[in-house]
Amino acid sequence: MTTTAVKSASFQKSGPNQEKAVFFLFEEDFVEENVRCIPMIVRFKLDACGIKLKLAEWVKFKPEEKEQLAVQSCGTKEETAAYKKYLQGLILKRTGNKATNLQTDEHPAWAELKSIIPELEEKAKEFGWKISTEQWMGLTSLQRFALLKLCRPGHENKNFPKAMKEFNLVK
Repeated sequence: MTTTAVKSASFQKSGPNQEKAVFFLFEEDFVEENVRCIPMIVRFKLDACGIKLKLAEWVKFKPEEKEQLAVQSCGTKEETAAYKKYLQGLILKRTGNKATNLQTDEHPAWAELKSIIPELEEKAKEFGWKISTEQWMGLTSLQRFALLKLCRPGHENKNFPKAMKEFNLVK
């Protein structure tokens, strides 16, 4: 299994319904100072619970609220429902607006282990790289999710090559 170096910042809580927050090294530049951008671990959970969190909303959260969003578990249906409820309340409390709901994907591309979406293959090809199915299967769900987010058009793609290297897919 491919391993990745991760930064766990100061979010080290572990307890009921909490996990250790994992930040990738390619996120380092915006995790350091008050987590100014939404980290992949939170974006992963947003997709799971069906909430669109805007950066303008994120920046209004207190550091401990950002921490809670990073460490709160979101793996079971119950945990996902609790995460969604917490986030909806937080958005309302900090912005006065209702959360924007999104449809959740029952079969997200990152969960497909036997094939790699063409968009990701094309992005890798831009750098002269190829990702094998074996490499893809060796990644964690969060790593696959991150690569798919980073390869999308319109996304700041400077972190794509960093992520590929961090996940030991290329040298």
